[in-house]
Amino acid sequence: MMMATPEIGGVAGAPNEGVFDAAHVAEVKTWLKTVFEAVGREVPDFEYTPRTVAHLHNICTLSQKRTQAATIVATDLRQKAAEFRAEAARVREILECAGLSQENLSQSGVASAHTLATVAQLLDINNMETSSFLLAMAELSLKKADVEEKRSRAQKESKMLLDNTRKAIARLTYLKRTLSQLEEEAAVREGPMMQWQTNLKMMASKERQYLQQLANYKAVLARLGYTPEISHGVLMQMVELRKDLERKTKPILDTLRSYQDLPPDKALAELAIEDKRREYEAAEKYLEDALHSALNTPND
Repeated sequence: MMMATPEIGGVAGAPNEGVFDAAHVAEVKTWLKTVFEAVGREVPDFEYTPRTVAHLHNICTLSQKRTQAATIVATDLRQKAAEFRAEAARVREILECAGLSQENLSQSGVASAHTLATVAQLLDINNMETSSFLLAMAELSLKKADVEEKRSRAQKESKMLLDNTRKAIARLTYLKRTLSQLEEEAAVREGPMMQWQTNLKMMASKERQYLQQLANYKAVLARLGYTPEISHGVLMQMVELRKDLERKTKPILDTLRSYQDLPPDKALAELAIEDKRREYEAAEKYLEDALHSALNTPND
C-alpha cells in the first residue's frame, strides 16, 4: 500500500476529489510532520483516503488536546517548583541570619528537621506551623473515624452475609436430604407404578375390544330390525298381556273343547260354534290391539 503522497486538489487514483476536506488533510500533514520530526524520523508514504484522513484527524485532535493539557500541567508544576525554590531560599536566608543554618545544627537537630519534613510530606502540609500540624492531625482523625465507621458497617454486613450463607447452607442440606428421600420413595414406588401402567395398558386394550364388540352387536341388532322401542320392559309388558289373554281365552277354549261332546244336532252345533268363534276372534283382536298399543307406547 506504500506509494507517493498525492497533492491536495490532485489526489492520484481518487475517484472523487470532493470527498476530501482540504483543511483536515493539511492539519493531518502538519501534525504528522511535527510528530515524526520530534523523534527524528520522516513521515512514511501512504495513500490519503477519506477513511484514513478521518481517523488521523480524530487522532490528531485528541493528541493536540492531551498535549495542551499536559503543557498546562507542566507549566503549573514549573511555576510551583520556582515558588518552592524561592521559598526555600528565603527560609534558608532567615535561618542563616538567625544562626540556625544546617551547618550550625547538631546531628539530632538535623534529624529532627528531617523528621518534621517527612511528617509534613506525609500530612501533605505546606509549612511547619503547629496549626497546620494540628489541622492535618484533625483531618487524619476524621478520616480514621470514617474508616472505622465504614469498617464497622462492613463487619456488620459481613456478619449478615455469613449468617445468610449459613442459613442457605442449612436449607441446601435440608433440600438435599429431602431430594434423597424423594428419590428413595420414587425407587420404592417405581414397581407399583410399572404394574399400574401395565394394568392401564391392558384396560385400554380391553376398552378397545369392548367398544368393537359393542359396535358389532349394534350392527347385528340393526340387521335384525331392533329398535329402541323393543326393550326389556316392553317385552315384559307383552308377556304379562299374553298371560292375561291366555287366562281370558282359556275358559273359551275349554268351552269349545266341551262342544266336542254336543248332541248330533248339526244346526245347533253350528250356531254354538259360530258364537264361540266370534268370541275367540274378538279376543284375538283385543290381544292384537293390546300388543300394538304396548309397542307404540314409549319406554320410560
